[in-house]
Amino acid sequence: MESCKIKNLYNLDETIAKSLFDGAEYPWEVLPKISAFIMELGATLSEEEYEKRGEDVWIAKSATVAPTAYIHGPAIIGKNVEIRHCAFIRGNAIVGEGAVVGNSTELKNVVLFNKVQVPHYNYVGDSILGYKAHMGAGSITSNVKSDKKLVVVKDGTERIETGLKKFGAMLGDEVEVGCGSVLNPGTVIGPHSNIYPLSSVREVVPANSIYKKRGEIAEKMDEF
Repeated sequence: MESCKIKNLYNLDETIAKSLFDGAEYPWEVLPKISAFIMELGATLSEEEYEKRGEDVWIAKSATVAPTAYIHGPAIIGKNVEIRHCAFIRGNAIVGEGAVVGNSTELKNVVLFNKVQVPHYNYVGDSILGYKAHMGAGSITSNVKSDKKLVVVKDGTERIETGLKKFGAMLGDEVEVGCGSVLNPGTVIGPHSNIYPLSSVREVVPANSIYKKRGEIAEKMDEF
């Protein structure tokens, strides 16, 4: 599944967590490593740019954090990030530069690349969101299968056994997810693709596509 490989989903220059992906072929391989990586990286961050607050939480001095937000470590909140009212960051979270974590949004075991927006009532768990990815209001990642079995990534007849019980979604750079959508366990969305509002996605969506519904995915046309 070439489309699911890290090199085809992400610009690694747009995350402070670039070295987290060293030696990995598929992005979900790094999910179990996020916590330890934060602990290691946090200890090296500049005290001129970052402030350590509480236990294992590093927040850039240029970030804006609402007083009603809750951040549990380990976590790194990058430069110029906006954490809005009642955001709930449960730990193992890297929030990239210029990102927005909005009202009542919940994060857990995630990497958000630079300028990601999860601004309104989103749940993002066990997921990686690429540069400038955006999740519309009320859209969520579902990170555990209802039968509690291990997650399998499926692309047509191709299958990859991930060995993971918890796996939300891998969103490539500049993915747009429509309001009210559910990204089911094992979802992978290629860069520059759009997901229609109120969609239920449980597959690999190619890059530069428009996902309308299962079995109906259109290729984006060049704009002139």
